[in-house]
Amino acid sequence: MSSPISPLTALSPLDGRYAAKLDALRPYASEFALMHHRVFVEVAWLKALGRSGLAELPPLSESVLADLHNLVAQFSEADAARVKEIERTTNHDVKAIEYFMKEKLAPNAEFAAVSEFIHFACTSEDINNLAYSVMLNAAREKVMLPALVEVLAQLRALAHAEADTPMLARTHGQPATPTTLGKEAANVAHRLKRAVEAFEAVDLLGKLNGATGNFNAHLAAYPEFDWEKLAREVVENMGLVYNSHTIQIEPHDSLAAYFDALARVNTILIDWSRDLWGYISQGYFKQRLKEGEVGSSTMPHKVNPIDFENAEGNLGFANAILRHLSEKLPISRWQRDLTDSTVLRNVGVGLGHSLLALDSLKRGQGKLEVNRARLSEDLDNNWEVLAEAVQTVMRRYGVPQPYEKLKALTRGKGISREGLKEFITALDIPIEAKRRLLKMTPASYIGKAAELAKRA
Repeated sequence: MSSPISPLTALSPLDGRYAAKLDALRPYASEFALMHHRVFVEVAWLKALGRSGLAELPPLSESVLADLHNLVAQFSEADAARVKEIERTTNHDVKAIEYFMKEKLAPNAEFAAVSEFIHFACTSEDINNLAYSVMLNAAREKVMLPALVEVLAQLRALAHAEADTPMLARTHGQPATPTTLGKEAANVAHRLKRAVEAFEAVDLLGKLNGATGNFNAHLAAYPEFDWEKLAREVVENMGLVYNSHTIQIEPHDSLAAYFDALARVNTILIDWSRDLWGYISQGYFKQRLKEGEVGSSTMPHKVNPIDFENAEGNLGFANAILRHLSEKLPISRWQRDLTDSTVLRNVGVGLGHSLLALDSLKRGQGKLEVNRARLSEDLDNNWEVLAEAVQTVMRRYGVPQPYEKLKALTRGKGISREGLKEFITALDIPIEAKRRLLKMTPASYIGKAAELAKRA
């Protein structure tokens, strides 16, 4: 017998090094969660059958209904362990759920009359597709969206607090038209908001229509009954969209959309993590120190941007999993193969690394302190960024070859405040335009950046 797995012997860091950070996700993305939700689906189907008026199925008694409710509400790790024990004999995980339920409910004498209607006319995938969709809906609502909202709230707070803080922009890594620190945070907040809304808006589908999607067994038993109506009712009562046309599996297109949407969120946050890493490297931000922390094993002066590095690494790993899920799951050989089954067991890995990254981002953003002196220094060292403003005003007033003249003056060599002032003073443009240019500094040349940041 193998020894018990501990955080130190776990193969995945999600269940090892980072286990404590992912406790909120376990009720929706673990094997225990899958068993629990399979029981939830089986109970929901049996209850629906009990309300349906089928001649051989008497209405479920209050006692049976209470036991069914408790079977879901009180499902425990001991119950899950019993399911695993049964599975060692059945070698079938969903059949083990059926046998577990019958065993658990057997002490209720009133249950005997309805026991064979557990899993009635169902294929395993009727149970699995609904269980996974309900789990993913709950994981999104209870865990992923709240974590994303916290990161987004931090971004908005930074956008508003630093809306007026001038910052040298860089395009291609080179000094470019100034912006504000708040506007750069606002840009990310604006992108992230749309991506989070798209993730939230993905409707998950469900099916409950038998072995190849045609209600064959259902109609063999009760040819006159409206099975599609009952299946739709059960699926929609779970908060899912009913899929009327499927093979044995629900084709997973909606799961693919869910994973793609989360990967899009993650991609935006990879971009932001790298930008913050760069701003820290430039000295635009300092990081609040934590007593006892070490930045380097040999260089005691270092305060490394590890939160953003961890976020970037976990976001990238999450996306590798999420994109495989979205590419693989909609593909099945003919009416069914098992490749989706083993892949679906990794949904918690994609969500888990995404959640780890959000935790790192939240902690990192919470430690940032703006270094205003460094921001000002960078602006003051790059007066050439005003060349854009000067040549644009020259264009307005018909000065010939404005771009070429500023290019000759500034390209690749920069220019001092005095040199630019001398150039502007010599221009043949209206005095008011000249005065406006002479008053301009890199720190004041920010356009509508502050206004746009405040609107985030």
